[in-house]
Amino acid sequence: MGARDLVAAVLRGDAETVTALLAAGADPDTRTDDGLPVLCLAVAAYDDAVAGALVEGGADPDHGLPDGTTPLVRAVDGGSPAMVTAVLGREPGLRLAESRRTHLLALARDRYERGAEAVLRARAGGTGAVRACRVKDDEYSHVTQLTLGDDTVRAGHGAILTDLEWAFRVLTPVEELVARAVAPRDREHVDRSSARWVLSERRSKETWSAVTAYRRSPDPEHRHFVLDVLWCYQLTGASSRNSYEKETADLLVAWAVDGEDDPDVLAEVLRVLGDFDHEEAEAVGRRHADHPDPRVRAQVPALLLDWDDTRPTLGAAARATLLGLAGDGHGTVRAAAGAALAAAHDGSPEVTDAVVALLRDPVAGVRALTAEAAADGKDGTSAIADALIPLLDADDLGTRLNAAYGLLRRNDPRTGEAIARVGSHTRPGYEHDHRLFALWSWEWNNRDAGRRDDREA
Repeated sequence: MGARDLVAAVLRGDAETVTALLAAGADPDTRTDDGLPVLCLAVAAYDDAVAGALVEGGADPDHGLPDGTTPLVRAVDGGSPAMVTAVLGREPGLRLAESRRTHLLALARDRYERGAEAVLRARAGGTGAVRACRVKDDEYSHVTQLTLGDDTVRAGHGAILTDLEWAFRVLTPVEELVARAVAPRDREHVDRSSARWVLSERRSKETWSAVTAYRRSPDPEHRHFVLDVLWCYQLTGASSRNSYEKETADLLVAWAVDGEDDPDVLAEVLRVLGDFDHEEAEAVGRRHADHPDPRVRAQVPALLLDWDDTRPTLGAAARATLLGLAGDGHGTVRAAAGAALAAAHDGSPEVTDAVVALLRDPVAGVRALTAEAAADGKDGTSAIADALIPLLDADDLGTRLNAAYGLLRRNDPRTGEAIARVGSHTRPGYEHDHRLFALWSWEWNNRDAGRRDDREA
């Protein structure tokens, strides 16, 4: 195995083989027929997995090319933040001279301010129609990809600029990051996700105050972005000194109580509040249980659960509110109520009746979410076990798994039949599913028990 094998692996996008070849001694800077290093092939193909494998294996992202660029410069020019991250390598602030860092920042800013289409037309030298499509740039975020002739550019230069500034320890003004985040008007855009990440990592009081000040912005996208950042604060965690957990929870409660005109933003306020502990969370939830927008009502059930060390519980007022939401006219609200009631089942007849009704709901999504919570429930109610049986015929595999798993956890005598109805335990994408493992273990243990019984007989 040598240069030809490495080029072939890069061309077919086989990152695993690339890593293996490099470990076996292949040159990470192997040249292709045009004299360019294979890293340039990966950059041109927007294959960040292969590019990352090459850089991790020793490929030089700063190697000077005949046109005066480097693989890293080409990655920045191409507009894919995922690619730039892959090619940037470790400790770029230490590796790159100040002049190179300045050049990369200027390049990213120029491409961002000019716009991807202008960059593409300048490169392609054409005036034809540009083809645009929305593509995933990484696991979670999207970007617009523009093509003209044989040339392609992605419109992620705002995210690239944000990422480079953070990598080079440039503290960009909060207002500039917020402007980049909301400009695409796409909540899954890479420009937004990069700005959110950087702002959530900047754990100073000044940054937190500057971000949360946008709660008062007349633009709903600004207000929604504040919630994005606050949720990221909770997601990433930090020391108790700079977590802002109490400040954020207090802010969210005040936000909900003071009022929010946009139902989409209000729903997000309640959703994020559900990730924080606050003594007023239940009251906030009950306050919005009859909101006219189902997106808001659907966030209420999660606020009504009171968690102890082992399981969620319900107070009398919260139970009454949930039972009311279980009969809501919108399926999304009923599903959320079903999940909460099943998780916090207290053995009361009214909760049992509500959960059973939701397991038989005419909307498949309501049945699915209720079954998911009921599968982990600790109730011993036979009525709920009986209601799980019909779900073994659901089209959705997840629902069938939850039904069988729920019966297993309740030591129901129909568990063996339920497992047989689920079918094969080998499912693509379910290799590490705890439910499938539990079903397999149950069958294995019961086969052993059967063999012991045969021997004893």
